[in-house]
Amino acid sequence: MKPNYEEMTVKELRAYAIEHRDDIEAVRILMDRHKNNFVRFPAPKTDEEMQEQWEVLEQLIYEKNKTNGTTE
Repeated sequence: MKPNYEEMTVKELRAYAIEHRDDIEAVRILMDRHKNNFVRFPAPKTDEEMQEQWEVLEQLIYEKNKTNGTTE
């Protein structure tokens, strides 16, 4: 019986996928989870756009670290 991948944490799913490399479904679900965590920005056209993107990215990192309890 296959485990319930949806209930696994990313860490648990990664460990399972490494141990069961032939389980394509587990690998696919792991890749889908990573794909959904990406933040995409369009290429900046000006220095101002680049600065805005950096500020947004810094805020996203701060919020993620705050959620994980790793902020300074």
